[in-house]
Amino acid sequence: MVPQDRIRNFCIIAHIDHGKSTLSDRLLEITGTVNSRQMKDQMLDSMDLERERGITIKLAPARMVWKKANVEYTLNLIDTPGHIDFNYEVSRSLAAVDGAVLLVDATQGVQAQTVANLYLAVEQNLEIIPVLNKIDLPNADVPRRKAELMKLLGCREEDILAVSGKTGEGVEALLDVIIDKIPAPEGKTDKPPRALIFDSAYDDYKGVVAYVRVVDGTFKKRDKLRMMATAADGEVLEIGALKPKFFPLEELETGQIGYVVTGLKDIRACRVGDTITTLGSSPEILHGYREVKPMVFAGVFPAQGDEYSALRDAMDRLKLNDAALVFEPEHSPALGYGFRCGFLGMLHLEILKERLSREFTIDLVVTLPSVAYRVYKAGATEYEVIKGALDLPDPSHIIKIEEPWAKVDVITPADYIGNIMTLCQERRGIYVNTEYLSEGRAMLHYEIPLSAIIVDFNDRLKSASSGYASMSYEVFDYRVADVVKLDIMVADEVVDAFATLVYRDEAEPVGRRVLEILKESIPRTQFVIKLQASVGAKIVAAERISALRKDVTSGLYGGDYTRKLKLLQKQKKGKAKMMAMGVGSVDIPSEAYMKVLKR
Repeated sequence: MVPQDRIRNFCIIAHIDHGKSTLSDRLLEITGTVNSRQMKDQMLDSMDLERERGITIKLAPARMVWKKANVEYTLNLIDTPGHIDFNYEVSRSLAAVDGAVLLVDATQGVQAQTVANLYLAVEQNLEIIPVLNKIDLPNADVPRRKAELMKLLGCREEDILAVSGKTGEGVEALLDVIIDKIPAPEGKTDKPPRALIFDSAYDDYKGVVAYVRVVDGTFKKRDKLRMMATAADGEVLEIGALKPKFFPLEELETGQIGYVVTGLKDIRACRVGDTITTLGSSPEILHGYREVKPMVFAGVFPAQGDEYSALRDAMDRLKLNDAALVFEPEHSPALGYGFRCGFLGMLHLEILKERLSREFTIDLVVTLPSVAYRVYKAGATEYEVIKGALDLPDPSHIIKIEEPWAKVDVITPADYIGNIMTLCQERRGIYVNTEYLSEGRAMLHYEIPLSAIIVDFNDRLKSASSGYASMSYEVFDYRVADVVKLDIMVADEVVDAFATLVYRDEAEPVGRRVLEILKESIPRTQFVIKLQASVGAKIVAAERISALRKDVTSGLYGGDYTRKLKLLQKQKKGKAKMMAMGVGSVDIPSEAYMKVLKR
């Protein structure tokens, strides 16, 4: 048993690509947790997707042992993602530890997500250790980056450590500072056992595996378990630490981080943020996590209709592994049965799609992402949240519609400020102020509607700044928006699947864009097909697909021209009759749905 004052729980937080996973590799190697034969790059990134993209998607715990002044300490590390779409993983990691290593790339300096993750750590009252990484690179500017960190944290220059996650320089000194600065976990060993579930996974053989931080007491193998929020009962079939693979132990004591194989087969019974205790105990429930609020909504449908039940099972499994995913069943007239899913951003959506196709071999159709609007109706006391155009009530009953607005922080070299301001103004942004972090680097603060930044704002930002700018955003308010439902009609029939919510002044260009896609995709028929985009009763854009003309005179030869004319007149009357009858049904090919919904 490790004395409580010799345990240190910490995580590494940083902007994407500042070297968290590389530093974690060196920590595991220098502490001898993983021997050099088994060592590989991105040791804690277990998914192929993480290795291919070079990003961390899932938080990953690991236990290490380090000696300082001949005293042995247990260090529990949690490696966290850096991208803004996975900041829920970061907030959960921070709640399970007592300190954080704030990592900054010495070549790039403080970035937007560095600041966002720092604020999350400060909210949890964690001890923060500032560290500059990649000092071995020729373009590392250590004095300048130290000045940026001193301005951001208000710390002294000697508090900032300089390390290289690649070569291992300064990493031993960092381990000593972690032991000195990060406090030992608080908790009572004699109290009834309770632990916070900060992550979970599903194993086909073991069932639900919960990753826990033990707050009080001790959990032993074969203990009967109770999940306090869901009231589900389980049993400790296996318990242990992550080194970084499962390392079974007989017990997990106060202050430790580890895993518990619960024996539960019901995925919904073990929730992230729940308090786990032993049967018969009734300790105070731990303060869990704030409910995640998805910002981007998109429809996810199986490409083959018969894969709906397989998709439902796959979504349940992923929900256990990705606590930020929210979904509910949905039926589309065009795409059949699927799910309306809530995501934290576009990368989150992209990763989910990739994981479903790789891990569960399901081909998907994903509809155009939208945000959640608040609709206030006459006579109603509360607003109604709508996630798509088809949910919008009759406009005559609507008093107002509100859309989410985000505080956007953009960190950029000063040379690109003009380009970025132009981009933000194009996206209806409201300028707040500019802060200068160091000579030649500025942080721009804007307020921008969320719908204007979710789809391609980050890509456009990178283009406008030659790849140097970085951004983070946080939804802070709902404001009145002049939003209308844009309907698309094909041959005078409204096609529900194409309905979208747009700003009133953008209805015409958006309508024209959709009609152009349809004009290219729908095959010509024997009659003229009318394509129209409308807002209520007003047509804002129109196109026509001209009719195929069948050569009715091909069977005639010789004789007077009036014979041909008679047949052509007859054909003309037939076409006019067809138009009067409503032209008949038009088959819209599935590629047309794909192109419009993914545009």
